[in-house]
Amino acid sequence: MFRAMIVEDEKPILDLMKYIIGQDEHYTIVGAFTNPHEALAVLEELQVDVAFLDVEMPRMNGLELARRINEQSSHTKVVFTTAYKDYALDAFDVHAFHYLLKPVAPMAIEKVTKRLVEELGMGEKDSKSGNKMSIQCFGGWEVRNPAGEIIRWRTKKTEELFTYLLCHPGRDISKWQLMDVLWGEMNEDRATNNLHTTVYRLKKILKEQELGMDIIKTGEGYMLERRDHSYDVWAFIQHYTAATKDPLPTELAEKLCQMYQGPLLDGKDYFWKTALEERFTKQYTRLVQYLVEQDLTNRDWQRAEERVDAFLAIYPLNEEMNQVLLQIYANNRQTGKIVKHYEHFAAAYRREYGVEPVTDIGEWVSDYLRKIQ
Repeated sequence: MFRAMIVEDEKPILDLMKYIIGQDEHYTIVGAFTNPHEALAVLEELQVDVAFLDVEMPRMNGLELARRINEQSSHTKVVFTTAYKDYALDAFDVHAFHYLLKPVAPMAIEKVTKRLVEELGMGEKDSKSGNKMSIQCFGGWEVRNPAGEIIRWRTKKTEELFTYLLCHPGRDISKWQLMDVLWGEMNEDRATNNLHTTVYRLKKILKEQELGMDIIKTGEGYMLERRDHSYDVWAFIQHYTAATKDPLPTELAEKLCQMYQGPLLDGKDYFWKTALEERFTKQYTRLVQYLVEQDLTNRDWQRAEERVDAFLAIYPLNEEMNQVLLQIYANNRQTGKIVKHYEHFAAAYRREYGVEPVTDIGEWVSDYLRKIQ
């Protein structure tokens, strides 16, 4: 487990970073500071493995802090967080291990974790990635074998066939459907030949990599034999009915939310994933809303804020959840946060869409500020 320090001068962002990094079982947060001088004073005492530093800080900017950290503790890895891509080159001038663009998403932290594991190693007891196969479909796409090694696919179609079957677990999928999805532009004979070859390659990889799965021939189609292995998409599919109709136990809802690291197969341009991606996004949104409603009922404003912040780290322009966050701030009479958050939201909205943000949120903010004057 890595000992992590976070330095961020804005308290709401510091709290969000603590929440996101704290969700990763590879880290123990040994210090979180808004003042870089305070962080530097206890650096050696805390025995920090990795320091997450905001670049833009008034008392001492992150680049200067990183230089001092390098002088005091050469083994500490520095990860910058910044809203500006232009800082990247400067970051590497001070031997930064990595840099992340704000808002920082769980997927970005996971990438840092993988690099740390690969370069620094971890105790066998602490590392689950080194002794257990894993499949990630949300927020990206990655498969690791029981040794913790990333699977390299021999062809793109072999990879796509596996992802398609993973996204439709337990289903008998006809060969005609698979040929249409993967080789829709080819004639039937070529598509059939490609399907047989690709299934053979996939079965071989699954066996060689000891993934404990297999592709079963079922009359006119194929089915993924998952056996006892679970993964993020499978878990969401298993609880889809419960999540949409009946309330889930809080613990299970939280576990599902932690699995959701971002859009389905993020970075892959598979045309067939669009409808599934929308479905899972809606399911994740409902789960977060359900948990936030519980927090608000219990008047646990801090927990509700953390959940919404984590959601907005993935979907920063979601209007409904931005409105929920503003309402949480209003419940706590945090007028400064309301103004600052709306300014950030409006600026991001203009950059993305080239127009002013939706009037409902702007009008709500204006009405609120008028009432408290």
